[in-house]
Amino acid sequence: MEVYQPMPPYKILTVFGTRPEAIKMAPVVQELNLHPEEFTCRVAVTAQHREMLDQVLRLFHIQPDYDLDIMRPRQTLEEITTRALNGLAGVLKEAQPDLVLVHGDTTTTFVAALAAFYQQIPVGHVEAGLRTGDRYAPFPEEMNRRLAGALTDIHFAPTATARDNLLREGIAPEHVYVTGNTVIDALKATIHDEYHFQAHGLAGLDFEQKRVILVTAHRRENWGEPLREIFTALRDLIHRHPDTALVFPVHYNPRVRQLANEILDGQDRVYLIEPLDYEPFVNLMNRAYLILTDSGGLQEEAPALGKPVLVLREVTERPEAVAAGTVRLVGTAYRDILAAADELLTDRQAYLQMAHAVNPYGDGQASRRIHAGLRYYFGLTVARPQEFQPRASRTKN
Repeated sequence: MEVYQPMPPYKILTVFGTRPEAIKMAPVVQELNLHPEEFTCRVAVTAQHREMLDQVLRLFHIQPDYDLDIMRPRQTLEEITTRALNGLAGVLKEAQPDLVLVHGDTTTTFVAALAAFYQQIPVGHVEAGLRTGDRYAPFPEEMNRRLAGALTDIHFAPTATARDNLLREGIAPEHVYVTGNTVIDALKATIHDEYHFQAHGLAGLDFEQKRVILVTAHRRENWGEPLREIFTALRDLIHRHPDTALVFPVHYNPRVRQLANEILDGQDRVYLIEPLDYEPFVNLMNRAYLILTDSGGLQEEAPALGKPVLVLREVTERPEAVAAGTVRLVGTAYRDILAAADELLTDRQAYLQMAHAVNPYGDGQASRRIHAGLRYYFGLTVARPQEFQPRASRTKN
């Protein structure tokens, strides 16, 4: 039987469904589009998150070729999985890509890899190899990432630690490329020192007179009592430090919103605002003094800006930042959050030690390394791409 051998330009289908995926995949799409003689890059979105995804697509001028639009109110993981799997089956049959490129750890990521496997299409996994070792934390992201990894042919690991995780799981070294994280590529393209905020509550905020504490908190495993502890600690932290202001773009999830309003609404120097588009958000992060978050992505972005991060989680799949000293894992207990934040707001040396630590996540060239890895995979070059090496963070504090 004659075996089909694809020829350039090779057809790459990138698949994503949420805002974080879109942010991190946009630089890859843009890079591949610079080389039409080598790759034809098409984009499929599940729209697992609709509104927040669309913000990023507009910012990076990406028009999806396929839009499954699966989001429904109060959708369950089972519903997301089945709708995305059924929709992507049809997309793959129509697009017939030579490789499917997925990102990270969402349900879309796992399902896209599974759909490609069912049709025997190779899979490339951007941001591969992150692990906590706890299958339920973060949930369901840890297992999404592991399952996608088991279906992947070419692994783009952001760090040496992520690469080592893959090697311990039996992935052959020649299938792993250390690239840095594409979020730094997106960040560098979006930060502007003279950025002017338009969002209600930010335009009048005095970043010179107040040390701004930026907060994000929404993770599923923190719903309930952990969020109550977090918000109570934030309220009391602001009361202790009159020269601070707290800005919290509150997630759309009603469980998060109800509790945030109950504990933080109406407090002096606390700004509960609507979720921000990516561009104002990263520029807000650039102006902030300190960041408290349960997000994964902020643990990667903040070190590039020299911003200390207190992680409101019990475990993290991004241990490089903890080891480098740019991030501190503080959990969700009231006393631990308050103690850690108090230290950074009162001890200048402790603050600078975190702010000046080495950035382990990227140099803004990850997308180029991914492009180089794809060229090597498809035989367009005999030179394996050079690996990312961490370097010192930028800081203005």
